[in-house]
Amino acid sequence: MFGSLKEKLKNWIKKSSEKNTLEKTPKKEIIKKEKSKKTPKKSSKKIKKEEKKIKEEILEDEIIENTQTIEEKSKEKKSFFGVFKRFLTEEKFEELFKGLELILLQNNVAYEAVQAVRDELSNNLIGKNIKEIDLAEELKKGIGSILINPPNFIDEIKGSLEVKSPFVILVCGINGSGKTTTIAKLANYLQKNSLSVCLAAADTFRAASIEQIEVHATNLKIPLIKKDYGSDPASVGFEGITYAKKNSIDVVLIDTAGRMQNSASLMREIEKIVKVTKPDMKIYLGESITGNDAIEQAKTFNDSINLTGIILSKADVDEKGGTAISVALVTKKPILFLGTGQNYEDLEIFDKDKLIEKLGL
Repeated sequence: MFGSLKEKLKNWIKKSSEKNTLEKTPKKEIIKKEKSKKTPKKSSKKIKKEEKKIKEEILEDEIIENTQTIEEKSKEKKSFFGVFKRFLTEEKFEELFKGLELILLQNNVAYEAVQAVRDELSNNLIGKNIKEIDLAEELKKGIGSILINPPNFIDEIKGSLEVKSPFVILVCGINGSGKTTTIAKLANYLQKNSLSVCLAAADTFRAASIEQIEVHATNLKIPLIKKDYGSDPASVGFEGITYAKKNSIDVVLIDTAGRMQNSASLMREIEKIVKVTKPDMKIYLGESITGNDAIEQAKTFNDSINLTGIILSKADVDEKGGTAISVALVTKKPILFLGTGQNYEDLEIFDKDKLIEKLGL
């Protein structure tokens, strides 16, 4: 192909050169030469016609060559690159996950939890056929693997009561998270499920804490065990258990003072309360709107007293829901309930599928 194309180019150049020579040579000399050669004179129209024909042939050869090159490249893609690109590479995964990462962070999912989701997806997706991947569904599975649906709260208590009584629940958390109100909600929930309850006011530190829980006890018509401010909170919890045993009460709910996770003395105090009262359930109460701070708080409480489960308050004002993922990741414990308002009935059993739906995935 290239040989014939080269030959045509040479001929075209030669003929063009001859044409230029003819144009520059005086007519008389041209006539003499033509006579001596005895060659018929070619008209300029004929020369142009031949040039056009040569150009068309050259163009035709170029089109054929380019077409063959495209076909060869197409075959090459199908034979190797085409197959390769059908599978999700690590580079392509990172590119796709950037968008997902932004969605999770905007929904108050802590960075540590985002990376856990990333690792889960990476292990499951890299190397798979892209056409077979439903990215939204895989993301739901990744988040679902972090969250744990709670056991049946009432069945667990009633099952334990067949062995020993009372069932003791201790509630802890940081300042201002709404522990006392949440304890009242729990008491109401237990009563609605035919379980008798008493409260132990072991928050002997915060001003007006005893009066606050006393109001709830009066409203719900349940006994309250209390001591003076400054009393040992562990002893208040112990007395609450003793009272429940004497009066055949099913469940004791122990309220504790709010404490920041970085206060070593207060964390030691909660450890002492746990040793004395030996609760069957240790619940950490956090705020749904806390975001990244929730990780360190929940982790510290879990390391100190080995939590049983978690309740997140203020879920009604949290439009995102990412805190649940963050807390569940660091504690490996189930979210038991979500607080959804200020009324006693505003306590919702946690459902991870509903949370994932709330994230808008």
